[in-house]
Amino acid sequence: MSFIEKTGKTVDEAVEAALKELNVLKEQVNIEVVEESSKKFFGLFGKQMAKVRVSLIEQMREAADKLDEFADQLEQEPVLETSDSDNVDKVSQEQAVEMAKDFLQNIFKNMQLEVLMEKLVAADGVVTFNLHGKDLGILIGKHGQTLDSLQYITNLIANKNSNQRVRIVIDVENYRSRRVETLTTLAKRLASKVRRTGERVVLEPMNPHERKVIHLALQEDRRIVTNSEGEEPYRYVVIELKK
Repeated sequence: MSFIEKTGKTVDEAVEAALKELNVLKEQVNIEVVEESSKKFFGLFGKQMAKVRVSLIEQMREAADKLDEFADQLEQEPVLETSDSDNVDKVSQEQAVEMAKDFLQNIFKNMQLEVLMEKLVAADGVVTFNLHGKDLGILIGKHGQTLDSLQYITNLIANKNSNQRVRIVIDVENYRSRRVETLTTLAKRLASKVRRTGERVVLEPMNPHERKVIHLALQEDRRIVTNSEGEEPYRYVVIELKK
């Protein structure tokens, strides 16, 4: 998608919505005002919303395309399934994590991004690389799709020859926790609408992790039930009243 269009009560509100969806800064995009907000018929029949068309500047789009192309190439590479008789040197978990770190640093270098990598190790052994720096919205992508792809590939790299399973989480400026808060707030707001109107609400397609956030946010609501419907990668959550 070369651009997105958003509406709002004002141009600034529409632009802010577009920037939030793209996970980028205002300096990283081109903004075209499609429609200014205005009152209709002397204000008697509502107000016309402002509409903007927002696209990534060429340099950002080329970098994003390069990352997606590189991700596709890696995903197509077969992951070797080895046995004890295979002449493949296994590496320790620590070495596997270092391999993942080197892989990420190489990605950032090719994208000409200056990234500070903060390594966190949880009690259950999960390793999180929280990335800090400027203009890192490109690593997140729409609703975290690019970030999820990068995390998936990094785990493939780390576990290819590891002697034990390693789980690595990639995050950007604590985006994942902020995304959980956003989804939780959205779920409760939509559940309130369902209780008020009695009509079911269908959310946009989400990955399994984000669907789980919606389900967990509303699992204690006695009047609401949530279900996942559709087929991957377009599976979505439906919120409706319990029958």
